[in-house]
Amino acid sequence: MKPILLAALIACGSLTLVAAPVPKEKGAELPPPTEKQLQASKDNLKQIGLAVIKFCDADNNGSMPRNSTDKDGKFLLSWRVHILPFLDEVALFEQFKLDEPWDSKTNKPLIEKIPKVFEPIRVKAKKGETFYRGFNGSDTAFDVGKLVFFPRSFTDGTSNTIMVVEAGEPCIWTKPDDLPYDAAKPLPKLGGLFNGDFHVVFADGTVHTGSSKKMDADEFRLLLTMSDGRIMNTEKALGLDEKK
Repeated sequence: MKPILLAALIACGSLTLVAAPVPKEKGAELPPPTEKQLQASKDNLKQIGLAVIKFCDADNNGSMPRNSTDKDGKFLLSWRVHILPFLDEVALFEQFKLDEPWDSKTNKPLIEKIPKVFEPIRVKAKKGETFYRGFNGSDTAFDVGKLVFFPRSFTDGTSNTIMVVEAGEPCIWTKPDDLPYDAAKPLPKLGGLFNGDFHVVFADGTVHTGSSKKMDADEFRLLLTMSDGRIMNTEKALGLDEKK
């Protein structure tokens, strides 16, 4: 691809970058994913999605779990920490100091206690890193700019809004580090676990498969917003129509 054309594609946001997976062993060539690995990651996302929904049901206001902040607006802990009680991880949750940041003296050692549901499938990452991330941007499920309520904030429908995705790059699971979303910029990398193919869990708890190589970026953006009122084509957004 010519440099000028590549630059133009990146500038207009029509090019989706695909992350290259890192083999489990250094120098090893990564084999194709197995059905067992694919299903394991789908099961993880299903558990995460249901835990988010249970969190909302347990809250009198139905508010979504958020990346917590202190009184000065400094980020403390990821929403992943706050859903631990709904992943049968109450004992781990109770070890956190919720009023301290993820890298405080008390909380930092807990990074290595990452629950299995957040651990990477198939690829290698640093201990305590996860590929399961939400999107942070205007009108997304984990929009840090406003309170999001489940399900009433999802006026496009919970079955039409992405909650969590297999990202292209991992992050520390306790760190408030979601994928940045800006409608005017290229989408973040996706598919770091499975050679550019990826899974997402929607706000209704259903898990779907997508392809970074075949997805329609513009349609995919419509699945990230909760209430824009626009009609989307889910199969086109995820690249499913081209995979059939």
